[in-house]
Amino acid sequence: MLAGPRSPKVGQIAFPHLHAGTAAALVGFVALAVFSNSLANKFAYDDYHIVVNNSAIHSIESLPGSLKAPYWPSEYGRELGLWRPATTGLLGLQYVIGNGAPWLFHAVNMLGHALSSVLVLMLFRSLMTLPAALIAGLIFAVHPVHVEAVANVVGISEILAAVAVLLGCLAHAYGPKDYSSWRRSFVVGALFSIGLGAKEGAITLPALIFLIDAARDRISSKDLPGYVRARWRVYVIMGMLAGAFLASRYAILGSVIQPLGPLGADLLSEIPRIWTLADSWLHYVRLWVFPMDLSSDYSPNVLPLSLGWHASNITGAILALGILCIALLAWRRPEMAPGVTTSRAAAFGVVWFLIAIAPVSNTLFLSGVLLAERTMYLPSVGLAGATGWLVVRLASRRPRATWIFLVLLLLLSSVRTWTRTPAWRDNPTMFATMIGDYPHSGRSQWILGDEFLAVGAVSQGMASYRAAIGILGGHYQLLTEISKKLIGIGQYKAAEALLQFARQKEPRFPLAPALISTIRAELGDSQGTERFAREALELTDYDPARLHLLAWALAAQGRWEEAHHTRTEADEYPYPGLWQQWMYLAYVRRNEGNMDGALVAIDSAASVAITEHARAAIDSVSVFEFSNESQVTPN
Repeated sequence: MLAGPRSPKVGQIAFPHLHAGTAAALVGFVALAVFSNSLANKFAYDDYHIVVNNSAIHSIESLPGSLKAPYWPSEYGRELGLWRPATTGLLGLQYVIGNGAPWLFHAVNMLGHALSSVLVLMLFRSLMTLPAALIAGLIFAVHPVHVEAVANVVGISEILAAVAVLLGCLAHAYGPKDYSSWRRSFVVGALFSIGLGAKEGAITLPALIFLIDAARDRISSKDLPGYVRARWRVYVIMGMLAGAFLASRYAILGSVIQPLGPLGADLLSEIPRIWTLADSWLHYVRLWVFPMDLSSDYSPNVLPLSLGWHASNITGAILALGILCIALLAWRRPEMAPGVTTSRAAAFGVVWFLIAIAPVSNTLFLSGVLLAERTMYLPSVGLAGATGWLVVRLASRRPRATWIFLVLLLLLSSVRTWTRTPAWRDNPTMFATMIGDYPHSGRSQWILGDEFLAVGAVSQGMASYRAAIGILGGHYQLLTEISKKLIGIGQYKAAEALLQFARQKEPRFPLAPALISTIRAELGDSQGTERFAREALELTDYDPARLHLLAWALAAQGRWEEAHHTRTEADEYPYPGLWQQWMYLAYVRRNEGNMDGALVAIDSAASVAITEHARAAIDSVSVFEFSNESQVTPN
């Protein structure tokens, strides 16, 4: 490793009496102040799936079991391909301690963001001047692109992962420069594990640590053997932990990467992604430089899929290449060090962003989103550092104009953050904001369809659903979610048509056949119920609702032994609301010769049936027509 010349200490021009403790206190205070209005927020959007409706995290007794389950507790747990035990555990502890009060979740997010901002300051203090590090921390604290991560409860996954990664970087950066001790390597490994359990993007920590070392010393190819001899302990430990995490992820989810691609972007698996990625790069730059136009949704019609080169993505590609070229030139400047201002800081910031954004950039594989502001939380650390360096560099030449600009930048960013935070107050507010910002986006049309159906405007709802499908295509989650809504209002024919399409497109997922079995059961079709319930059960580890439906279907066909065996498997998980469960009992009681018990069971089935189809199926059955030899299939 070769040491190069260092630039003079010009940062002191800005704040001659600045102390690190004062800077940290200022950054933490500003981060808390600018997001303090998030304490008034409730739960919104994914909060309901992950927290409010997730009974597994609502008690200390059930919480340990939830750590071994997919992050999403719904039918999409495995399909969405997320496992975040650290985040799940933290959310569960907050729910138990605060009895589900939303203010506690938002307070934790605020404190986590303040800690992240201070850690940004501390990291760059080890790499550049304290004034530049202070500016980086302040910009990170107030930047509007962080609103989604801080103001939405489930954004804690971004914050917790960032805290763990930054602490891991600090534990490494503040250690000896010439070697990694076992003790410090285990500390970094422990933080790496927490980060991986918070969000998958933390897997970039080894690359970020190498970036820090490369920024502080010139590491050429001939220096690599010596570098490996000095640092092998920390990389071996992180490598083993990453392997264990990926193995556990595969065991729980059945995959290493996310099975479902971005909503409405399945086409990216078939066409060159570079066309759309170039558009994304343009948005990344815009969101950091001019974050006035924010959105909770970047699905197609907000960030369109590109089928070739055009003005927008050509601009994005040229801009990205230009930034990379500038970064390459800046990397040739002197090494980064405490108290030193060097242009290498700009290259460091760009490369940090590229590394940290890689897992969700849809470059090597498809992630769950085309683009999301929350995913910029950890990557923007590098951009904050580059901005801090740039401001101090400009201040050395035009100090008065630069500091006026900085004050205005921080004030405007704080105002935009403050006014954007209430957009995540609750579902009605968030949905109204999304629809108001981008009414023609696929997700907005999807939400409009749900809203229309909720007030009984079926025709308008169907029109919005058709528009959503036209924009987003046949994405599995979209089709199955719309189908569930249609099942709820008795639109079985339309729902089954969508589900059959989803089933043919993604035969590896169980939800579509499971929902078709529900439709078939509501229509009293025992043979159809059996067929699709068996198909769903073959694709999942356990589905008690399907077992109950299958038991009824087999009993309705007079296959008592098979029905009894299936029902026994489901005994541990009773579903009293399923009328088919009571009809199964009616068949069993009739088979035992207990006619009074059979009649009581039929009455119970009728009392829980909520659709006309279900009541008609029940009414078509007479217990007096049952016999051990006959196979009765209700119409």
